[in-house]
Amino acid sequence: MATTFRTKIVKDVGTKKLEVFTTPPGTNATIIGMNLANTSEFAVQASILIKDDTSIEAYYIKDVMIPSGSSFKAMIGGEKIIVPTDYAILVQSDIDDSVDVITSYVDIT
Repeated sequence: MATTFRTKIVKDVGTKKLEVFTTPPGTNATIIGMNLANTSEFAVQASILIKDDTSIEAYYIKDVMIPSGSSFKAMIGGEKIIVPTDYAILVQSDIDDSVDVITSYVDIT
């Protein structure tokens, strides 16, 4: 079983749900870190959702307030999210082009 550490960067997430991570085909992944940075001049509310292989979406974090120029660490204290093949992580903000997302993960093949 091979494991590879990776980072994915998505800029300017806004009011439409955006897939910031999708598990590559033939792999499983473990999300080991996720940071949301508010790049706007205003406080934003951001949400993180997980979408399964049947397109059902559920909130992991809902409407967290992030002050202007600040960031939110979605995982602390060793928490991890297991993301099987065909699952996705989505992020949404209440202001257009206001959040940058950095996701650290491990591919397991």
